[in-house]
Amino acid sequence: MTRIMFFGTREYEKEMALNWGKKNNIEVTTSTDLLSKDTVDQLKDYDGVTTMQFGKLEDEVYPKLEAYGIKQIAQRTAGFDMYDLDLAKKHGIVISNIPSYSPETIAEYSVSIALQLVRKFPAIERRVQDHNFTWAAPIMSKPVKNMTVAIIGTGRIGAATGKIYAGFGAKVVGYDAYPNDSLDFLEYKDSVEEAIKDADIISLHVPANKESFHLFDKEMFAKVKKGAVLVNAARGAVINTPDLIEAVNNGTLYGAAIDTYENEADYFTFDWTNKTIEDQTLLELIRHENILVTPHIAFFSDEAVQNLVEGGLNAALSVIQTGTCDTRLN
Repeated sequence: MTRIMFFGTREYEKEMALNWGKKNNIEVTTSTDLLSKDTVDQLKDYDGVTTMQFGKLEDEVYPKLEAYGIKQIAQRTAGFDMYDLDLAKKHGIVISNIPSYSPETIAEYSVSIALQLVRKFPAIERRVQDHNFTWAAPIMSKPVKNMTVAIIGTGRIGAATGKIYAGFGAKVVGYDAYPNDSLDFLEYKDSVEEAIKDADIISLHVPANKESFHLFDKEMFAKVKKGAVLVNAARGAVINTPDLIEAVNNGTLYGAAIDTYENEADYFTFDWTNKTIEDQTLLELIRHENILVTPHIAFFSDEAVQNLVEGGLNAALSVIQTGTCDTRLN
């Protein structure tokens, strides 16, 4: 019987994965471990593997997989910057991802958390906790219909996000290296700088690659409209985090919502209750009054989880049976 290892299993995924195995007559083994140089030997008698990595996969894993006859890694996220695609190809390993699992879920998150900043919820909550129930200019907002929203990256998620803002009546502009002419609710700009210069809300939906690494740094933040709100539900590496904190501190940005963090791998998805977090930048993000931090959870809905579980397993099985899959990256 074909055997697939389901690494990085969360409790809520286990039943879905095992049910998929029964339906497809595949032996699925679930493990809370992640694929790494320390766990790769668990795959010695397996035919395939699906996992949900967040940190970089060590180079020595690829030849080990080749030696065990495993020809693929099915990543259960859209992001794939944790893999060396060229090195994987050298060792005959197909890397795949799940490019779309519930774009509306992430879009709804992006808009809802932006609205918390737009409506000054953090400041209002602090005042209420102090029993200050007065109305004052610092907690006055303006309607989204009078705002300009910049969507950076107009793929499935960015497009769904822009559509929601358009429904509010906002002016929606965007930038993408590959514009989609069917998005009639959005006005494309020729550069990121042009898109953000008049934007009240900036929503990031670009993949992590060499071109987008620290795309938003001190130089880029200097070009935003003063008092804008920024949301990152894309990849952490898109933002230079110390530069973001500085931009909020000096009033360039009113606030930011961060669902992904460039050094999140050791922290996000793990329980650090009663443990010491040594990452001072992460602590500064968490403690900042005008920065909202969530643990890479924008996607987290029942629909998305089902699609990720089954998508990863389907991709693994496809490579085992045919040598390729529809979502291969290399």
